[in-house]
Amino acid sequence: MRILITGTTGYIAKRLALQLLEDEHELVCCVRDLNRIPDEIEDHPLCSFIKIDFLKPEDQTIPEDIDAAYYLIHSMATDSDDFEELERQCAQNFKDLVEVTNCKQVIYLSGIVNDDSLSKHLKSRLQVEQTLKSEKYALTTFRAGIIVGSGSASFEIIRDIVEKLPVMITPKWLNTKTQPLGIRDVLTYLSGGLGKTQLYNKSYDIFGPEVLTYKEMLLQFAEVRGLKRYIYTLPVLSPKLSSYWLYFVTSTSFQLAQALVDSMTVEVIGKPSDINDHIAIEPMTYKKAVDLAFQRIEQNSIISSWKDAVSSGVFKDQLSKHVELPHYGCFKDVRSREIKDEDFTINQIWSIGGRNGWYSFNRLWKLRGYVDKLFGGVGLRRGRTHDTYLEPGDPLDFWRVLFADKDEKRLLLFAEMKLPGEAWLEFKIVKDKLYQRAVFRPKGVWGRLYWYMVLPFHAFVFNGMINALVEPK
Repeated sequence: MRILITGTTGYIAKRLALQLLEDEHELVCCVRDLNRIPDEIEDHPLCSFIKIDFLKPEDQTIPEDIDAAYYLIHSMATDSDDFEELERQCAQNFKDLVEVTNCKQVIYLSGIVNDDSLSKHLKSRLQVEQTLKSEKYALTTFRAGIIVGSGSASFEIIRDIVEKLPVMITPKWLNTKTQPLGIRDVLTYLSGGLGKTQLYNKSYDIFGPEVLTYKEMLLQFAEVRGLKRYIYTLPVLSPKLSSYWLYFVTSTSFQLAQALVDSMTVEVIGKPSDINDHIAIEPMTYKKAVDLAFQRIEQNSIISSWKDAVSSGVFKDQLSKHVELPHYGCFKDVRSREIKDEDFTINQIWSIGGRNGWYSFNRLWKLRGYVDKLFGGVGLRRGRTHDTYLEPGDPLDFWRVLFADKDEKRLLLFAEMKLPGEAWLEFKIVKDKLYQRAVFRPKGVWGRLYWYMVLPFHAFVFNGMINALVEPK
C-alpha cells in the first residue's frame, strides 16, 4: 500500500515508519522542514518526502494515489492559548487535502476520553477525532492512555522522579488511575489496523492489562530498576504548584508539565472491546514495557524521543532559517586549534553534552542549566537522545541541533535556554584546523549587558572546551 504519514519527526511516527517499511509499504512522509528528515528513513527506496505545514495549506497538495493515511499530529508542549482551535484547524486542513485523493482509510491516534471531566488536551483530541470524520474515507481511531517506551514523555518523567528522589512528597493526583500501554503494542495496533475494513469508522480504546495509579507506576518502575523508594502524597497541592514540582524535578518543559498535571487529574480507564481479537495482540504488562525500554537504552538504540519535537524547547521556526550564522549586530567568541587526530576530534564533537558533559568546567555548565530552569527554560536535563549520534532537530541539553554532517565536518547548535537574544555554537573543521564559534545576537540593552556579564567566563570555559576537543588525554 502507499501510505501518507504525518508528524514524521515525532515520537510515534518515526517508529511507525520503520515498522511499515519492514512490512514493505511505500511511504509518503509529510515534514514541515526538509532539513529534519530522520536519517533512518531518508535514503530508503520506499520513502518519499513532501514539505507541508497543515496549519498553512495554501497552494499545498498531497499525492492523489495514496491508499491510507496516518494522522499523528499533536503537541502537549505548546504554550499557545488557542491550541485547541489550532489543532482543530490543522485536522480540518488535513481532511480537506486527503478528501480529494484516493485514500480509503485514515488512522488517528488519540487519547482515552471516557471520564466525564476531561482535561483541555483530551477535549482537544476528541474534537480532532470529530473533525477528521468524513464521507470520503473511513476513519479508524485508536485511543491510548499513558504510553511507556524509551524516550516517551511519561517514561522519561517517571525515570527522572524515581532515579533522583529516594523519598518523595508528591501531589494527590498520584492516586489517579490509568492503564499504561507499551510503545511496541501501540505500534502493533497502528500497523495492524491498516486496511482492515471491519475497523472502518470505529473508535477503540487500547490499553495495557493493568489498572495502576501513578504512585503504583512509580513504585513498579523502581522495582524494575532495583531501587527502594518511599512516596507520601499530600492531600492538597494546587495544579500550579504541581506543575512547578514536576518542572523542577524532571526534564520536562513547564508547558508540558502543566498539560500533564491537567491530564493526570483525570482517570484514564479504557472501555473493553474486541479490538485485541481483530489485531491478534496480547498487550504486555507495565513492568515488561519498562524493562524493554531499558534494554533499548542500554543498547543505545533509542529511535525517537519526545524531546526531539521542536515544541519541547523554545525553537519556533524551521531549522533551515537559522543554519547560516549571522554576522551583523552580533557578538562573537571565535577560537581555533590545529588538529592532531581528526577522527578523535570529530568523535569528541559528536559526543558533546548529555552524560559526556562539555569537557571543561562542567559545574559552570550545570549552574547555567539550573539558572535556566529557575527562569522557566529547558535546563540541561533534556540531555541527548543518543550518546554519540546527532541529526538536525535533536535536543542537546539546552541547545537544538541545526546542522550535523560528519562529511562536512560541521556541527551547529542553536540555544534554547532563556536569553535576551539568540545564540549559536558552531564546531567546524577546515584544513586540519578546528574552528569553534559562539555567536550571540542581543535583543536591546539587556542583551548587551548579558554578553558582557558572561564574557569573563568565556576565556576559560570555551578555551578549555576547544582544547579538550583536539587533545587526547
